[in-house]
Amino acid sequence: MTESTRLAAGDQSPQFTLPDQDGNTVSLADFAGSKVVVYFYPAAMTPGCTKQACDFRDNLGSLASAGYQVLGVSKDLPVKLKTFQETEQLTFPLLSDADLAVHTGYGVWGEKNLYGKTVTGVLRSTFVIDESGTVELALYNVKATGHVASLRKRLGLPA
Repeated sequence: MTESTRLAAGDQSPQFTLPDQDGNTVSLADFAGSKVVVYFYPAAMTPGCTKQACDFRDNLGSLASAGYQVLGVSKDLPVKLKTFQETEQLTFPLLSDADLAVHTGYGVWGEKNLYGKTVTGVLRSTFVIDESGTVELALYNVKATGHVASLRKRLGLPA
Protein backbone atom coordinates (compact mmCIF):
# COMPACT_ATOMS: atom_id res chain seq x y z
CA MET A 1 0.00 0.00 0.00
CA THR A 2 1.39 3.39 -0.90
CA GLU A 3 1.50 6.50 1.22
CA SER A 4 -1.73 8.44 1.14
CA THR A 5 -2.43 12.12 0.50
CA ARG A 6 -2.83 14.31 3.57
CA LEU A 7 -5.92 16.33 4.32
CA ALA A 8 -5.89 20.00 5.30
CA ALA A 9 -8.30 22.39 7.00
CA GLY A 10 -11.11 23.25 4.59
CA ASP A 11 -11.07 19.85 2.82
CA GLN A 12 -14.24 17.79 2.76
CA SER A 13 -13.88 14.90 5.17
CA PRO A 14 -13.85 11.46 3.55
CA GLN A 15 -17.01 9.57 4.48
CA PHE A 16 -16.74 6.14 6.06
CA THR A 17 -18.71 3.28 7.57
CA LEU A 18 -16.79 0.93 9.88
CA PRO A 19 -17.59 -1.73 12.49
CA ASP A 20 -17.19 -0.69 16.12
CA GLN A 21 -16.00 -2.75 19.09
CA ASP A 22 -19.43 -4.41 19.31
CA GLY A 23 -19.67 -5.20 15.59
CA ASN A 24 -22.22 -2.43 14.95
CA THR A 25 -21.68 -0.22 11.91
CA VAL A 26 -20.84 3.41 12.55
CA SER A 27 -20.79 5.99 9.78
CA LEU A 28 -19.40 9.49 9.84
CA ALA A 29 -22.79 10.47 8.36
CA ASP A 30 -24.39 9.37 11.67
CA PHE A 31 -22.81 12.49 13.20
CA ALA A 32 -23.96 15.02 10.57
CA GLY A 33 -24.81 18.27 12.33
CA SER A 34 -22.32 17.53 15.13
CA LYS A 35 -18.65 18.30 15.58
CA VAL A 36 -16.52 15.15 15.57
CA VAL A 37 -12.98 14.39 16.69
CA VAL A 38 -11.70 11.40 14.70
CA TYR A 39 -8.36 10.13 15.92
CA PHE A 40 -6.21 7.39 14.40
CA TYR A 41 -3.87 5.34 16.56
CA PRO A 42 -1.46 2.50 15.70
CA ALA A 43 -2.61 -0.35 17.96
CA ALA A 44 -4.98 -0.99 20.86
CA MET A 45 -3.46 -1.93 24.20
CA THR A 46 0.00 -0.55 23.51
CA PRO A 47 1.39 1.98 26.01
CA GLY A 48 1.10 5.16 23.92
CA CYS A 49 -2.28 4.28 22.44
CA THR A 50 -3.64 3.37 25.87
CA LYS A 51 -2.41 6.67 27.31
CA GLN A 52 -4.03 8.60 24.46
CA ALA A 53 -7.34 6.69 24.65
CA CYS A 54 -7.56 7.19 28.42
CA ASP A 55 -6.81 10.89 27.94
CA PHE A 56 -9.76 11.17 25.54
CA ARG A 57 -11.90 9.13 27.98
CA ASP A 58 -10.99 11.44 30.86
CA ASN A 59 -11.81 14.55 28.80
CA LEU A 60 -14.90 13.16 27.08
CA GLY A 61 -17.38 15.01 29.30
CA SER A 62 -15.89 18.43 28.68
CA LEU A 63 -15.47 17.72 24.95
CA ALA A 64 -19.11 16.58 24.75
CA SER A 65 -20.32 19.65 26.62
CA ALA A 66 -18.48 21.77 24.01
CA GLY A 67 -20.35 19.82 21.30
CA TYR A 68 -17.67 17.31 20.23
CA GLN A 69 -18.14 13.57 19.69
CA VAL A 70 -15.01 11.35 19.73
CA LEU A 71 -14.27 8.37 17.48
CA GLY A 72 -11.08 6.30 17.70
CA VAL A 73 -9.94 4.41 14.58
CA SER A 74 -7.30 1.69 14.29
CA LYS A 75 -6.54 -1.32 12.12
CA ASP A 76 -7.39 -3.63 15.03
CA LEU A 77 -10.27 -6.09 14.66
CA PRO A 78 -13.47 -5.48 16.68
CA VAL A 79 -12.71 -8.29 19.16
CA LYS A 80 -9.42 -6.61 20.17
CA LEU A 81 -11.17 -3.23 20.32
CA LYS A 82 -13.80 -4.74 22.67
CA THR A 83 -11.06 -5.98 25.00
CA PHE A 84 -9.38 -2.54 24.87
CA GLN A 85 -12.70 -0.80 25.61
CA GLU A 86 -13.47 -3.07 28.56
CA THR A 87 -9.95 -3.06 30.00
CA GLU A 88 -9.62 0.74 29.91
CA GLN A 89 -13.32 1.56 30.45
CA LEU A 90 -13.46 3.58 27.25
CA THR A 91 -16.81 5.25 26.68
CA PHE A 92 -16.60 6.28 23.03
CA PRO A 93 -16.74 4.21 19.83
CA LEU A 94 -13.59 2.40 18.70
CA LEU A 95 -13.74 1.66 14.98
CA SER A 96 -12.00 -1.10 13.04
CA ASP A 97 -10.40 -0.24 9.68
CA ALA A 98 -8.62 -3.55 9.08
CA ASP A 99 -8.19 -2.99 5.33
CA LEU A 100 -6.77 0.53 5.92
CA ALA A 101 -9.13 2.15 3.37
CA VAL A 102 -10.15 4.92 5.78
CA HIS A 103 -6.55 5.35 6.99
CA THR A 104 -5.54 5.89 3.37
CA GLY A 105 -8.40 8.31 2.74
CA TYR A 106 -7.31 10.45 5.68
CA GLY A 107 -3.63 10.30 4.77
CA VAL A 108 -2.59 8.52 7.98
CA TRP A 109 -0.89 5.50 6.42
CA GLY A 110 2.69 6.12 5.36
CA GLU A 111 6.34 6.29 6.25
CA LYS A 112 7.37 7.18 9.77
CA ASN A 113 10.48 6.99 11.90
CA LEU A 114 10.30 4.30 14.57
CA TYR A 115 13.29 3.86 16.84
CA GLY A 116 15.63 5.26 14.20
CA LYS A 117 14.26 3.16 11.34
CA THR A 118 11.94 4.24 8.54
CA VAL A 119 8.87 2.02 8.51
CA THR A 120 5.44 2.15 6.88
CA GLY A 121 2.55 2.29 9.30
CA VAL A 122 -0.14 4.32 11.00
CA LEU A 123 0.69 7.98 11.60
CA ARG A 124 -0.92 8.94 14.93
CA SER A 125 -3.24 11.71 13.76
CA THR A 126 -6.36 13.64 14.79
CA PHE A 127 -9.02 15.39 12.75
CA VAL A 128 -11.70 17.78 13.89
CA ILE A 129 -14.67 17.73 11.54
CA ASP A 130 -17.34 20.42 11.69
CA GLU A 131 -21.11 20.01 11.50
CA SER A 132 -21.10 20.16 7.68
CA GLY A 133 -18.37 17.51 7.26
CA THR A 134 -15.50 19.91 6.59
CA VAL A 135 -12.09 19.30 8.15
CA GLU A 136 -11.51 22.05 10.72
CA LEU A 137 -8.16 20.71 11.98
CA ALA A 138 -5.86 18.06 10.48
CA LEU A 139 -3.08 17.15 12.92
CA TYR A 140 -0.53 14.57 11.77
CA ASN A 141 2.18 12.78 13.78
CA VAL A 142 0.80 13.92 17.14
CA LYS A 143 2.31 12.76 20.42
CA ALA A 144 0.17 10.47 22.58
CA THR A 145 1.10 12.24 25.81
CA GLY A 146 -0.48 15.66 26.24
CA HIS A 147 -2.32 15.49 22.92
CA VAL A 148 -5.83 16.08 24.29
CA ALA A 149 -4.66 19.13 26.28
CA SER A 150 -3.03 20.51 23.13
CA LEU A 151 -6.19 19.79 21.13
CA ARG A 152 -8.38 21.50 23.73
CA LYS A 153 -6.15 24.57 23.54
CA ARG A 154 -6.39 24.65 19.71
CA LEU A 155 -10.17 24.39 19.97
CA GLY A 156 -10.29 27.27 22.46
CA LEU A 157 -11.67 25.10 25.25
CA PRO A 158 -10.84 25.83 28.90
CA ALA A 159 -7.96 23.85 30.39
